Amino acid sequence: MNTLFTLLIAIFAVGYAAIIFEYTIKINKTAVALFVAVILWLFYVLLSPHPLLQDIGTLSSNLSDVAQIIFFLLGAMTLVELIDSHKGFKFITDIIHTSSKRKMLWIIALLAFFVSAILDNLTTTILMISLLRKLVPNNKDRFLLGCIVVVAANAGGAWTPIGDVTTTMLWINGQLSSLAVMKALIVPSLVSLAVPLLYYTTQVKGKYTLSKADTQPPEPGAKLVFWAGLGALVFVPIFKALTGLPPFMGMLISLATLWIITDILHHDLEERQHLKVPHIFTKIDTSSILFFLGILLCINALEAAGILESLAHWLNREIPNQTLIATFIGLVSAVIDNVPLVAASIGMYPLESFPMDSSFWHLIAYAAGTGGSILIIGSAAGVAFMGIEKVDFMSYVKKASLPILAGYLAGIGTYVAINYLF
Repeated sequence: MNTLFTLLIAIFAVGYAAIIFEYTIKINKTAVALFVAVILWLFYVLLSPHPLLQDIGTLSSNLSDVAQIIFFLLGAMTLVELIDSHKGFKFITDIIHTSSKRKMLWIIALLAFFVSAILDNLTTTILMISLLRKLVPNNKDRFLLGCIVVVAANAGGAWTPIGDVTTTMLWINGQLSSLAVMKALIVPSLVSLAVPLLYYTTQVKGKYTLSKADTQPPEPGAKLVFWAGLGALVFVPIFKALTGLPPFMGMLISLATLWIITDILHHDLEERQHLKVPHIFTKIDTSSILFFLGILLCINALEAAGILESLAHWLNREIPNQTLIATFIGLVSAVIDNVPLVAASIGMYPLESFPMDSSFWHLIAYAAGTGGSILIIGSAAGVAFMGIEKVDFMSYVKKASLPILAGYLAGIGTYVAINYLF
């Protein structure tokens, strides 16, 4: 098993390095992620002590979880693109159409933070990046705004049970209750956003060269599609709360509803084919979706081999302090997906020892939700930003990682201080 551990970690490290240096080696990160995913699972199956059928069952189970995220992402991207094709975002861009770099930074950050608390960090990132592409045409100008969207979306999602998948996991499994986690984490989450936001405020000045105002009228049915689309996105967490079904089911029924609405609106007009969902599918960035698939399958291979569980046991043995364990888990989640890390934590720390709403679970929710922002590949929001805007790993590290790390640590310090005082 040690041989398997070493081999899988080495393959993952090489693949991870290839993704980081995508623009240096001139190989697309999606190709690398898919290739490494298959190789990891191949060696896992070859060297695993379990029967082949059991390993195939493990792969199928993991693929089921990954597929849920892929379908969710596909639905969200389609809804956003559908609204955009109808020029529905004109209603929002007209309101926040400011050329001031500092004002734009604050508007986007606060909007992403609070929208993410209602929707989720992935949907919010897709929505906000789509808005920014309409507002700021220059890629370099959009980069910093995109970074703050990732931070704000992850921070905003961490303090509510429906805003981030890891907080949702802890909520469903009984480690957290709704009001308690919201009261405990809203201030630390705001602090984790405020530190990089204040830093960037001192770094930017002047005005953006904004897109020229769109003088063309919205497409037919733009208002209906805009409000129905936003309603459909907000409906996803409500659907989950009401039915208990996973979020991708809510996203699929939301997509189907908008599909029906737009078919009725444009069914008999040939010149409106570009407003229908089949045409919208041709505009979706398939490469981004496949990148998600590859990365998640890579992480699942490490999880199936027991590497992540071994990491959790090592933490429990070597770092007895709860705050330090949670802090470290957040830092690791910048490299490895936070979902299996939180899943391992749930399995390792029973409710008998750490009851509902103990400070340990609050810290785990905060750390797993916000720690992924430190590296662009550490969260679904970051990967979405990376795919949509074609951002390379090192640019994010150079411009964003240190301020975000400072904010992450400041948020933990804020939680500890509040918990100690009150």
